[in-house]
Amino acid sequence: MQLGKVVRSNSHCDYVVQLDDAIEVAIPPRPEDYGFGSFVKLETEERHWAVGLIYNSQLFNPMQFNTGPRLVSEPDPLFTPDLIRETRTLLWTVLIGTLEKVDQQFYGQQGIPRIVVPVNTPVFTMAQEEVYAFHLNQSQQPQFCYYSHLLRSGGSFAGQLIEQILQEISPLFSGVDRRALEILGKELAWKHTVGIMR
Repeated sequence: MQLGKVVRSNSHCDYVVQLDDAIEVAIPPRPEDYGFGSFVKLETEERHWAVGLIYNSQLFNPMQFNTGPRLVSEPDPLFTPDLIRETRTLLWTVLIGTLEKVDQQFYGQQGIPRIVVPVNTPVFTMAQEEVYAFHLNQSQQPQFCYYSHLLRSGGSFAGQLIEQILQEISPLFSGVDRRALEILGKELAWKHTVGIMR
């Protein structure tokens, strides 16, 4: 499902996505589609640009500071036919790599993408199969190489973001790989607990 489009960037790997609303699309995204820690892909029909994670959101309401006179009742549509609500939902997205394809097989190239994603690039939710493929390297071995990148670039919620991601991707694997991800998640949770207690 398409969530929206890129409207600006805060840095080379930190992009702001404007969520589509009912005025722009027939079926706008539901809140469950763009929650904290959701995996997204930035791509057009011609090119895949990057894989990202939603790490923050902002509600934008230009009427918040409107202290002028207000109408007693709802505006009459005959006199204000073009009046629309300009509230927006903005999603802060950190780029964590790209999804590559070789011989009909997908794998993840994790890290900071080299290219700059253009404004108005569509942003889509990722299917579970795509998330799984992104966490495999070219040899189809599990990988989680963007851990330190998220700690630096995931904002003030970086720790919670990584914990949530580990809980989400651990069930996609089995055996030793799954156990390693679970241990990493428990270790991170322990560090947060100790940090709060200090």
